[in-house]
Amino acid sequence: MSALFILLLTGCFKNENKPAHKSKDRSNVHYRNPKELFDPTPFAFSHSTMASGNGNYVFISGQSGGEGLDHRLSKDFRTQVKAALQNLETALKASDLTHDDVLKITILIVDHDQEKLNIWSEEMRKVWKNNKFPASTLIPVPRLALDGMLIEVDAIAFKPL
Repeated sequence: MSALFILLLTGCFKNENKPAHKSKDRSNVHYRNPKELFDPTPFAFSHSTMASGNGNYVFISGQSGGEGLDHRLSKDFRTQVKAALQNLETALKASDLTHDDVLKITILIVDHDQEKLNIWSEEMRKVWKNNKFPASTLIPVPRLALDGMLIEVDAIAFKPL
């Protein structure tokens, strides 16, 4: 065996003895709301979030307001918002994450208006009770992928190692 092969082989197994699960330390996540910008917390977002240290970024695809495996779409916007947030939580759990791990969220709302913004903000505050909201972009759209879809939410999360 060559020395190079042995070095490569030992490098591949270097992390084998790491503990399987560590307590999540979120002290490396920082929320920034500069005083020079308006306070975004009433609208359930932060101007920026940052994570540092060892970890993995997890990208969550757009989650709709469809309920169940048959993806039933209510005609009620609030019902779809709650379902979209529940679907997001389910996708996060699949990677051993929670909403607290979300750094950035993008919301697509069909025929957006002030009432829909208020509903979205209210439901966000129910999920992010600590007011440490992810950075956020809301994009009004005329239509989404399926007839009857009123909202879609995607996210970028950080999973500390």
